Amino acid sequence: MSFGAPNNPYGQPQDPQQGQPGYGYPQQGQPGYQQAPQGVPPQQGYGYPQQPGFPQQAGYGYPPQGYGATPPYANWGQRFLGTLVDGLVFLVPYILVLVGAKVKALLFIGVLAIIAVAIWQLIQEGRTGQTVGKKALGIRLVKEATGQPIGVGMAFVRRIAHALDSIACYLGWLWPAWDAKRQTFADKVCGTIVIRSN
Repeated sequence: MSFGAPNNPYGQPQDPQQGQPGYGYPQQGQPGYQQAPQGVPPQQGYGYPQQPGFPQQAGYGYPPQGYGATPPYANWGQRFLGTLVDGLVFLVPYILVLVGAKVKALLFIGVLAIIAVAIWQLIQEGRTGQTVGKKALGIRLVKEATGQPIGVGMAFVRRIAHALDSIACYLGWLWPAWDAKRQTFADKVCGTIVIRSN
């Protein structure tokens, strides 16, 4: 069977005067063409947007909806100040621990408070992308591939991965100052970025 045969399921050969036919269906102006009744939407082929009512699947890779070609990365100064504010959140529990060196009850309360604040900050960062410091500086931690919060488990893994930032003379903590995506080593390992949220 050749492509020019009458029973060819792939359509007729192209006629330079008629243009490219459409997969075996007659085109407008050709014999056998029938116009669709009024009220019936035309059939859509590949490359057309999806019909209303069918959710369009998000493609893999950043940026998510709402951002341009490059997401608004947080700069090194914003990240540093956010970390500083997060450290200040622990100040009161640390003072309780220091005073508690002489008063055992305060030591116990201080240690519990440090653990509680650390867990609370981790949950907030995983679920919303913001610790107290990040919220104060208007920045947010998200997954680079989706632009969504990374979840509590991944936030915990990222905290552990920050050891990589400290191993090489703390170079990883300074890396966002010149990195194109403003990432620390931990961010690169975990596939995360910190963006401006406002």
